[in-house]
Amino acid sequence: MSVPRKQLERLASARDRLMSEEGLMSIVEHLTELRKRVIYILIMIVLGLVLGLVIAEPTYQFLLNQKPAAGSLVLHTFSFWDGIGIYMQIAFVVALIVTLPFTVLQLWLFVKPALLPHEQRSTLKYVPLAVFMALLGLSFAYFVVFPLAFNFTRAVSAQLGLAETFGVVQYFDFMFSIILPITLLFELPLVIMFLTAIRIVNPIRLRKMRKIAYFLMVVIGVVITPPDFISDILVIIPLIVLYEISVWLSGTIYRKQLLTDSQWVDSEDEVK
Repeated sequence: MSVPRKQLERLASARDRLMSEEGLMSIVEHLTELRKRVIYILIMIVLGLVLGLVIAEPTYQFLLNQKPAAGSLVLHTFSFWDGIGIYMQIAFVVALIVTLPFTVLQLWLFVKPALLPHEQRSTLKYVPLAVFMALLGLSFAYFVVFPLAFNFTRAVSAQLGLAETFGVVQYFDFMFSIILPITLLFELPLVIMFLTAIRIVNPIRLRKMRKIAYFLMVVIGVVITPPDFISDILVIIPLIVLYEISVWLSGTIYRKQLLTDSQWVDSEDEVK
C-alpha cells in the first residue's frame, strides 16, 4: 500500500502542527532529559552489580552443577584473583540482565515526547518483549550453543591427545563469551521493530542493505564465538534468521503506519 506524495506532505505538516501545539523540547531540554535517563540506567547497573555480588555464590554452584560441567570437570585456579574475578563476572552478567529491560523503558521514555499518542501505545509493548527476547536468547545460548561448543572443543583436545586442565576463569570466560553476545543479539528484532515504530528505519531500507547485513552477521558470529567452525555456524545461522524476522516484522509495522497515516490525512481533509 502506498500513500500519494501530496498526502504525505500534508501528513508531515499536520504532525508538525500537532507537535508544535503540544510543545517541542529545546536541544538543551533534550540533552537534560538524556542525561537523566543515562543516570537512571547507571544507578540500575550499580544496583544490579550489588544484587549480582549477593547471589554470586549460589549462582556459581548452580552453574557448576549443570551440564556440561556437572561431574565432568575439576576446575583450578591459577591466580589469587581468580575467585574475585568470578564473583565480578557473575555480578556483571546479573547486572546486564536486570538492566536490559529497564534500559528499554528509559529509551521509550526518552523518545515518548516525540511520538503521537497511538505511537506511544504501540511502542510501550516493547518493554516486556525485551525481557522475553533476552530470556529466549539466554536459553538458546546456554542450552544449545554453549554445550555444543564445549563438547566440540573437548573432542578436538582428546583427538590431539592433550591433557585437559581447566582453569575456573577460563571456563567462565568461555561460557560468557558465548552467552552474553547471543543474548544481546536476540534483541535485534525488537530493536528493528522499535526503530520502525518511531520511523527511523523501514523494511525497504532493510531489504536494500541485506547483503551488507549478512556480511556483518558473519563477522559478528566469527568474532563473538570461540575459534571453531561449529560455534560460528551455530551463531551465524540464527543471526541471519533473526534479521529476516526483523525485516518481516518491520514490514508489518510499516504497513500499519501507512494505513494509519492515510486515515489521518483523510480526517485532516474532512476537517478542512
